[in-house]
Amino acid sequence: MTERKIFSIPAPGKMMRFSLGAAVMVLLASCSFIPAYERPAAPVPEHFDGVTETAVSPLSSWREYFSDPSFHVLIEAALNHNRDLKITLARVEEARALAGIARADRFPTLEAQASGNRSRTPADLSDTGRSLVASRYDAALGLTAFELDFWGRVAALSASARAQYLATDEAAKSFRIGLISDVANTWLQLTELAERVRLAAETLKTREEGLDITRKRQEAGLSTALDVLAAESFAESIRAQWADLKRQRVQTENALRLLTGMAVNLPAPTNLANQPVLAELSPGLPSVVLQQRPDVRAAEQQLIAANANVGAARAAFFPRIALTANLGTASKELSGLFDAGSKAWLFNPVLTLPLFDAGRTRANVDVAEARKIQAVANYEKTIQQAFREVADVLAAGSTLGEQVAALEANWRAQQARFERVRAREQAGIANYLEVLDANRDAFNAEQTLASSRRELLSARVILFKSLGGGAE
Repeated sequence: MTERKIFSIPAPGKMMRFSLGAAVMVLLASCSFIPAYERPAAPVPEHFDGVTETAVSPLSSWREYFSDPSFHVLIEAALNHNRDLKITLARVEEARALAGIARADRFPTLEAQASGNRSRTPADLSDTGRSLVASRYDAALGLTAFELDFWGRVAALSASARAQYLATDEAAKSFRIGLISDVANTWLQLTELAERVRLAAETLKTREEGLDITRKRQEAGLSTALDVLAAESFAESIRAQWADLKRQRVQTENALRLLTGMAVNLPAPTNLANQPVLAELSPGLPSVVLQQRPDVRAAEQQLIAANANVGAARAAFFPRIALTANLGTASKELSGLFDAGSKAWLFNPVLTLPLFDAGRTRANVDVAEARKIQAVANYEKTIQQAFREVADVLAAGSTLGEQVAALEANWRAQQARFERVRAREQAGIANYLEVLDANRDAFNAEQTLASSRRELLSARVILFKSLGGGAE
């Protein structure tokens, strides 16, 4: 009776070799040359100058922050029709797709393969001395050149592509916030210019009437030629300013139409003094600001991508194993493709070991490390730029309110002075040159006040942008 073996125990030497091989495979599979990422310390002060509180004002959505309906119309149009924003969003989709391609490289690609081949061999090339006609038909499931990622090279490239996608997405958010800010500021500039054009037109009309009166007074012997020349000079200087302001207004309208994609009719500007005052925002600590700004987050994702590229470059020093295989059927007749005994398979692992490349691999590592240094510097520069923007607008906000109040008081004083000098001139106490001088000062004070009111509102817009914008 023949003894049957139900199971067998491998020899101790074979077990040790098997265990050692398994351990090596596990170790190789866990290898990765991606350097551990550590966020660089922010090279900025811990507090903004003049800001003592640590609480941060919550950023409302732009619809709540910009409460004037004119803002809503223009910003909505820009977000829906601005061509630069469309390009930016398309780049985000491109980066997302590239990240998907890089991630797919980490997994095998299975393909259904079918082929047919007929060939004729001439008699003088045939072993039998007769011409031959051969046929071959194949159908299989195949795996083509799948890299076994022992060293983490493919994983590093996938991580880099994902970080690039996230950086592009954050850059798009930053562009979107910048677009909202640009639309708001351009609208405020247009409102300012519309008001200054109106003031210049009213003053010019008054001065032309005054010039006519002065000429008549000269004919009556009550005014001198010097008074007429002074009145003409003042009227023409106002006319020149009026023309310049009208040009600026048209150019600003064109800029606003471009920002909004030329999709809406521009609303009628209102008086700056009637604009709703935008809410004051408290930035809190610089670390809070950095977390809210998408441009800082984009710079950090660029740094993460550069860090992963260093790992991919280092992994190129080590062997690559690419696996090609298929399993299916083959037959010399198409009708016999799925007959019994037609099974066919192919297993083709390829090991590539770099031996000499004239320093190319080492240079690629140097390139990756140099780009990482650039990414670190760019990240730190972005943080410093963000800090400066917030610090600048905080400094502006703390003084522009006082400046506007002072200019309003100055304008009232200049208006009162003009009225008194005109009354004195009509009473024969003051000469006409004093009237023109007081009128000129009152006009300049009103023009400066309009600009300062716009600057105060623009500072609030810039602070909204500098703090990272608001959620929808």
